Amino acid sequence: MLAALPLIPLLAGLMALALPADGPRRWLLVVVGCLHLTLVGTTWVHPPAPAYGGLLELDPLGQLFLTLASLLFTAAAFYAVGYLRHEGAVHEKRDFQDGATFVNAPERVFSLCLCLFLAAMTVVCATRNLSVLWVGIEATTLSSAPLIYFHRHRRSLEATWKYLVICSVGIALALLGNILVSVAFYDPVAPAASMDLAELLPLAPGAAKPWLRAAFIFLLVGYGSKMGLAPMHNWLPDAHSQSPSLVSALLSGALLNCAFLGILRAVQILSPAGLGAFCGELLVLFGLISMVTAAVFIVGLGDYKRMLAYSSVEHMGILALGVGIGGGAAFGAMLHAVNHSLTKGALFLISGNILAVYHTRSCHDARGVSRALPITAALWTAGFLAICGSPPFGLFVSELAILRAMFAGGHGLAATVYVVALAVIFVGMATSVCRMVQGPLPPAVRHPGPERVLSVASPLALLAAALTLGLYVPKGLADVLARAAAAVSLGG
Repeated sequence: MLAALPLIPLLAGLMALALPADGPRRWLLVVVGCLHLTLVGTTWVHPPAPAYGGLLELDPLGQLFLTLASLLFTAAAFYAVGYLRHEGAVHEKRDFQDGATFVNAPERVFSLCLCLFLAAMTVVCATRNLSVLWVGIEATTLSSAPLIYFHRHRRSLEATWKYLVICSVGIALALLGNILVSVAFYDPVAPAASMDLAELLPLAPGAAKPWLRAAFIFLLVGYGSKMGLAPMHNWLPDAHSQSPSLVSALLSGALLNCAFLGILRAVQILSPAGLGAFCGELLVLFGLISMVTAAVFIVGLGDYKRMLAYSSVEHMGILALGVGIGGGAAFGAMLHAVNHSLTKGALFLISGNILAVYHTRSCHDARGVSRALPITAALWTAGFLAICGSPPFGLFVSELAILRAMFAGGHGLAATVYVVALAVIFVGMATSVCRMVQGPLPPAVRHPGPERVLSVASPLALLAAALTLGLYVPKGLADVLARAAAAVSLGG
């Protein structure tokens, strides 16, 4: 079963490339998403055996993030049917910012890269081998870059290059981190056979600690660049704002988790080596810097897609902070990863509905959304409340769990910064969202008529799941969250 998971999107990508018509190609994405999600769901009932000689092996951390990636891909695939039909209706398009004309990338290339992107994320989540994980994360960069450049205009090209350059530097640093890990475990008498956690964890207490410390710094900065931790987050606002909305949803809700998983694998090694406190201090530092950075930029931001991008920086900071604090906060961080993926994926899809009607990303110009798109406006408002951690949504539960753990652990200063940053971000986002939802419809915007089911069904389902997790966490999910949190415990 595990062996088939990356093969399904890989083969589907080749089929998408060969299909002559766009209509069947769009529904092929839906079939791939549903099939992949079904197989991933089966792993929750029947744990799969390792595949490819142990290179792929699913543990609770990988299972959690793989499920999120598969779920978001499926939601984005349903959304893509209507989105690509709308985008394909007009061959030559005009950029709403500078008026220049452009042509979208061929749809078959877009579908191919979407499938390859899912295959790469599957490999990242389903491996415990540091080398394979590194290759998988590099593959996510190469497969997602053409998706960012779907709208072939100047700004998307600039965003794509920035994404490639910064993430390539980050992945190079992560490679140095992997090399330093191998140096730390070097033993001329009994060398480790591979970079698999099954090999490294029993040897961790005897590994060279100075090399491990250096390795963690390189891995944290390297994968942190891809994760969007400040101050290495510069690619994220441009890439998220210039990508098609369904791609932004996957980048924020699934790709950032993959990079976070790379950091968590390093934590798994350093903790039994007795360096848990060292990891925790660095994660708390980068987490707080990310939250403060997001708070500073979100206030007064006039671009609603960039606002969502900086919100991702904030939430990646919360994840790092939760793992760095440890204890109950680690469980809160795992739950937070689930809720953030569901909510942010929904918000980016909803932003695509607004952009399609208003042809602007300005919070000042996209007014009266409740009059033009009443269902979208309701979802946009609910998504804002959810992403800001308002009850009864799941993010409220996870943020409260992290805050309680901070006070219980005596991290009063960090808790204060955490609460202040959350409050500032709430006010900043509320100003923009309220301005967009209310007010009269701009004269230049024509009433679009009834909203398409495919444009609101996916975000509605994702937000409903986020709401459910605020009221009730199923026992099976709670068990996996607890085991994932225990795997990154800093107490070893």
